[in-house]
Parts: sequence; structure tokens; C-alpha cells
Amino acid sequence: MAKVGVVLSGCGVYDGAEIHEAVITLLALDRAGAEAVCMAPDSEQMHVVNHLSGEVAEGEKRNVLVESARIARGQIKNLKEVKAADIDALIFPGGFGAAKNLCDFAVKGADCSVHPEVARLVREVVKAKKPLAAVCIAPALVSRVLGNDQLAHKLTIGTDEGTAQALGAMGTQHVACPVHEFVVDRENKLISTPAYMLAGRISEAAEGIEKTVRALLEMI
Repeated sequence: MAKVGVVLSGCGVYDGAEIHEAVITLLALDRAGAEAVCMAPDSEQMHVVNHLSGEVAEGEKRNVLVESARIARGQIKNLKEVKAADIDALIFPGGFGAAKNLCDFAVKGADCSVHPEVARLVREVVKAKKPLAAVCIAPALVSRVLGNDQLAHKLTIGTDEGTAQALGAMGTQHVACPVHEFVVDRENKLISTPAYMLAGRISEAAEGIEKTVRALLEMI
């Protein structure tokens, strides 16, 4: 049974992992007979957002690993304890947490930095020639890591021009992509799909994510 690392970034679209994207990913992996190995960094969220009002909850603090455990039903590892040798592939669901907690792209754009343990695992997986997938805004953190390493690569975040330009500034060859499709960089074993960067409904996000998971497993 293939073991696929699923990196979560909290719980909730505005300050953590996008729950629909995370659950669709986990369901697609399970239906394909793969084992999901959920993980998240043990660190504080950038901030907490009230998902009812959309406003920042001033004074509140939450831990990325603790919040991610909600989605993983408690079956989750501290990311720093996971090595590329422990898994056969890696996937990052999106949500603002990917751009706020796993990196700070949401604040700094192309000048962002990536959580050191996240960057380490991305580098290990790519170096080991194991497949890596990124959903929604998560390609931004992959772009920063591989751009810093000056590794030629291609990814998609869909069709948003400003975000695509930011990825280009970090060294990515951005490929425009509709919501129901995905982009493959076969040389580096990278797969990316827009999901809620473009999706207007959960079924639209699901189509691209499910195709991405299938492609990821086929590369193992």
C-alpha cells in the first residue's frame, strides 16, 4: 500500500487548511487504496479568523498541529518527525493556511519564506525523485523552495495573473490551467491543480483534486 504524506496547515479556509480540499484529498487517496499519512508543523498560526464574520479574532491563538488534528481525526504526525524515506509521495491541500502558516506568501508574496521543516521535506521528496502534488495556493510554497534551489520547474495556481506573476518571480514556469484539470512537471514529478483558486463549487474542486491524486499515485 502506497503511503502518501498529506501536509495540513490548520483547520479552515481563512487561517488553515481548506477543509473541502483536505477531505477530498483524503477520500481520493483512500478510494485508490493508498494510506494517507497526515502531518502538520507544531507551530502557532499566523492568526485566527472567525469564519462566520471573516474577521481576525484579535487575541486568539491556535496551534497548526492541534487544529490540523481536527481534520485528521487525531491521527496526525508532527511534520518534523517525518522524512521522505517514510512516504512514497507528498501532497499539500490548499487554504490560506498554506500561504500563512506553511509559508508567509499571503503577507510577503514573492519575497516569502517557507517554514523550515516544510522546506526540508519538500527538498527531501524532490531529491528522492518521489512525486509531490500541490493544490490551490500551495504551489506558492513549492515555488519558493525550488526557486531558492534554482531548480527549473513548472506549476499552476490556475489563471490568476497576479499570483502567477509572483510564482514567476520566484522561478516557476507558470502554466495556466482550468479548475477541472491539473499540470504535470514530469521531470521533477510535480503535479498541481487550481481547486478553490478557481472553483465556484465543491464538485469543481473535487474533479481536479481527484485527477491530481490519481496522477500522483501513478508516478510512484
